[in-house]
Amino acid sequence: MALNDSKWTWRTVSLISIVTTIILIVGLVYAVRDIIYPVGEASETNLPQQTATPTTETVKKLKVVALGDSLAKGTGDNTGEGFVKRTVSGLSAKGVEVDLLGNMGINALTTAGLLSKLDEDGVDYALHMANVILLSIGGNDLFKDSNILQNSGALQSESTTDQELTPESLLAALPEAAGRLGKILEKISEINPNAQIYYMGLYNPFGDIPDLLAPGNQAVAKWNNAAMDIINKHSNMTLVPTFDLFNKHLDKYLSTDHFHPNGDGYQRIGERFIQAIH
Repeated sequence: MALNDSKWTWRTVSLISIVTTIILIVGLVYAVRDIIYPVGEASETNLPQQTATPTTETVKKLKVVALGDSLAKGTGDNTGEGFVKRTVSGLSAKGVEVDLLGNMGINALTTAGLLSKLDEDGVDYALHMANVILLSIGGNDLFKDSNILQNSGALQSESTTDQELTPESLLAALPEAAGRLGKILEKISEINPNAQIYYMGLYNPFGDIPDLLAPGNQAVAKWNNAAMDIINKHSNMTLVPTFDLFNKHLDKYLSTDHFHPNGDGYQRIGERFIQAIH
């Protein structure tokens, strides 16, 4: 009986020793793990990928093309810069990387003429290369029959007549011309859907002539509203307003031809384009 008790005693001791050894081994494993991977840290393979330090998105270089009538060309500015070069210079001064690829502004160009020019290979190529397109068109369509324009040599149209500028003549040209403007904007967007298009709204250059104040303002307002209706349907188009810049300030901002802006007028327009782009 004593022998049996002795066997059980030794078995118990052996079992306790085995359990103790296992506990020690497990403890040793955890100790080593704590040394390699301290509490609160995870193994490198389990760490999330390091997030790059947030940086301001690299500004894409602006590649600018301008097209349209003599306002795009800069007629009336003694420096020859117009709003296009002033816009580019102003953006550069703000640290924006910008390159003027070309200015295709043409004196006397109407919406019909521009619509036709969009089919030319050179124009198509330039628009494809740009990511910013500055557009001025429409003034000739509204004011082409003015004797003031004929006598001053301003934006003369190919179909200029001796007809006086009247409310009726101003508004009569609007529906078809606005329709062509819509086609122009659509076509430019089709040629380069990734470019941002900035269209210059019209101002009334005859606001200081009593008989032309109301009809001129009415025609220009209708034109700008029609342009806005088109532009609002496209996320890549912006109307840059100018009416308020010239209203009651024609003596400061018009050139001697009483139609085109002078240098100061183009400077104000350029500032508006800079605000729209940047």
